[in-house]
Amino acid sequence: MSHLVTDWTARYQRLAFDRPGRGLLRVRLRGPGRLGAMDAVMHGEAAALWRDVSADESVRAVLLTGDGPVFCAGGDVGEERRGQADAARRMAMMAQARDIVYGMLDCPCPIVTAARGAAAGAGLALLLLADVSVVAADARLADGHLRLGLAAGDHAAIIWPLLCGVAKAKYLLLTGESFTGAEAEAMNMVSLAVPNADVEETGLRLALRLAAGPPQAMQATKAAINSWVRQAAPVFEAALAAEVLGAASAEGREGFDAFAERRAPRW
Repeated sequence: MSHLVTDWTARYQRLAFDRPGRGLLRVRLRGPGRLGAMDAVMHGEAAALWRDVSADESVRAVLLTGDGPVFCAGGDVGEERRGQADAARRMAMMAQARDIVYGMLDCPCPIVTAARGAAAGAGLALLLLADVSVVAADARLADGHLRLGLAAGDHAAIIWPLLCGVAKAKYLLLTGESFTGAEAEAMNMVSLAVPNADVEETGLRLALRLAAGPPQAMQATKAAINSWVRQAAPVFEAALAAEVLGAASAEGREGFDAFAERRAPRW
């Protein structure tokens, strides 16, 4: 029987928590936008989460999933557009994006994601930076930065080439094409693609298995493998800076305007 966590988790508005088994913390994303899109509050909480998890010694594994049929379709583009010219806000978003990436890499316990429906933008970062990722075979995944006139900066540069190779990463990022969960598994982007009805059960089973494993050996193995990803930190920093600077550029303004007006951008 799950029971609600009542300590530090009470500070969160957009994330829901419970304990479905010994040592396992389940986190549900509750994005308020369409298809579970994040607002600024949720983006900040997704960044802060990993510090709290890392400091809680009772957590031996994390299961991250959506609250309903969709995982998370990225940031709220309308909200991002309204804050486009606010330099302080853009810098805060940059710091939070950095905390999401490094927070997941450095979190000592293993992280499992279970995603259905759609994952894009920051939602896709949460999915692909996990240690074990389970997706619905029919889920739709995409990185849409280029469609908005922005560099793909929030996570793709640091990990996509390691997952699917440089050629495929450039193809997917430069074209902005979406792909299914089944295609993601075939490209080694995710750990497992399963039928939609099996995603939650599969994710829970794997997360419970990891929570029951030898914690020190598990943590050491995760840290060692993530050293490969960490070597690409300068690549990530450059891409992230380019994204933030580009948001205030002519291309960034045109990309957001075209999205809001539901028309093709004029580059």
